[in-house]
Amino acid sequence: MHRSSSLKGYMNPYLAGIGLGLVLLAAFVISGRGLGASGAMMRTVVKAEQVIAPEHVENNFYLAQYGGGDQDPWANWLVVEALGVLVGGLLSGVMAGRVKKETNRGPRISTRTRWLLALFGGALFGFGARLARGCTSGVALTGGATLAAGSWVTMLCIFAGAYGLAWFLRRAWI
Repeated sequence: MHRSSSLKGYMNPYLAGIGLGLVLLAAFVISGRGLGASGAMMRTVVKAEQVIAPEHVENNFYLAQYGGGDQDPWANWLVVEALGVLVGGLLSGVMAGRVKKETNRGPRISTRTRWLLALFGGALFGFGARLARGCTSGVALTGGATLAAGSWVTMLCIFAGAYGLAWFLRRAWI
């Protein structure tokens, strides 16, 4: 298959990087904060917990920061940002004709195992994001853009860990 046909509808990565940088700059100028995603997920969990067990949110100092008292966890720009990413990604895929139901996997792994690995990896990353009080998008984009040394060290460690783990999971893809 010719390379250009396999990249159907994808934006030039250099232009996409410039665009992302401009969006990050706009976020700093407009909101005084950078980009991130785990905050929106945390606020969604707190919103659900307010419905199921509102007294737990009120009595838990950590959760109350997100939705205690009369504050609405969804009344935060991070939630709007995350919704915008989801809707924008879906629209981009639809407009480029790339939306379809499929499970990407290697020839030596079952669809079920691929889903189990994806769910395990996602849960592990989600736990790590809450433990670190931020996700990789916040660390890499926002922290990296402000030249925070901790962000650069964190991203180097994430990449090193991913390359190290890739050797053990290579059978999933080859």
